[in-house]
Amino acid sequence: MTTSSSTPLSYKDAGVDIDAGDALVERIKPLAKKTMREGVLAGIGGFGALFEVPKRYKEPVLVSGTDGVGTKLKLAFEWNMHDTVGIDLVAMSVNDVLVQGAEPLFFLDYFACGKLDVDTAAAVVGGIAKGCELSGCALIGGETAEMPGMYPTGEYDLAGFAVGAVEKSKILTGKDVMAGDAVLGLASSGVHSNGFSLVRKCIERAGADLPVTLDGKPFREALMEPTRLYVKNVLAALAAHPIKALAHITGGGLLENIPRVLPEGSAAHLTKGSWPQTELFAWLQKTAAISDFEMNRTFNNGIGMVVVVGAASAEATAQTLREAGEQVYEIGVIAARADGAAAVIVS
Repeated sequence: MTTSSSTPLSYKDAGVDIDAGDALVERIKPLAKKTMREGVLAGIGGFGALFEVPKRYKEPVLVSGTDGVGTKLKLAFEWNMHDTVGIDLVAMSVNDVLVQGAEPLFFLDYFACGKLDVDTAAAVVGGIAKGCELSGCALIGGETAEMPGMYPTGEYDLAGFAVGAVEKSKILTGKDVMAGDAVLGLASSGVHSNGFSLVRKCIERAGADLPVTLDGKPFREALMEPTRLYVKNVLAALAAHPIKALAHITGGGLLENIPRVLPEGSAAHLTKGSWPQTELFAWLQKTAAISDFEMNRTFNNGIGMVVVVGAASAEATAQTLREAGEQVYEIGVIAARADGAAAVIVS
């Protein structure tokens, strides 16, 4: 049925429910309040969020990062599991900011959908607030965009933006990394938020023959386990030990991310078997029928953060991280890189 050209049309008639948006903001406010920290001058509700760099910084350098959750969201839609992808969103950005030696200060999110479901959106933002709380940064703003016709029913997209600070003299660049340095690996919590296009293909290939559990968790929970937040534990280790470089293992896996923090002429020689392969990654490798090389280039394969430290400091650094709750493995050593050789060698 068509309406007369003289019939009034509201924004709601066009598919945008302002009241639902207002209801979501009211649900978000107490969640965001739990993340408040020093420096927040004005947060949720204004046109812009205000943040003052803490005065304890003498020469603060701001470090920013942005990311999304990728096709892991397709499983969230299919399985109706929305409460952890917000943690993924935060982790992907704050772990990147951490790699520069920076403390995450604040976070903003962007949630876009075709039709706003307040309960779903509140579950997602609840995860975002939880991720911010666990990493010590404030959720001070964001945007919820309802755009009819842009997304299929029940689907949404996410983007996140983190800003951190580090003393100029303490920025981690990797320039001091040298042959003989130790390479420590911090265990991941699972697939994190990269490689899910292949994960979904594995699920499709397995059909009804899916494992009931992986690593002691129900299959779906094992795959949707959120990205580990390394911020607080690694910042504590940075304050206590002379860490030279950090690498967040995201898209491209160990083989593509470690070289990003190595000086020219250096290579990381990783020892195969120096960290355990979980049931989850073993299932993915078997189902996809891919080589060890592809596993280490596609997934984090069990190591979510790499720490490069002088050999003399390796054990003390590892002990500090273990005491904080990290699973730490000494996975390799830095060596000179021969002409034409790979920057990461696993053998």
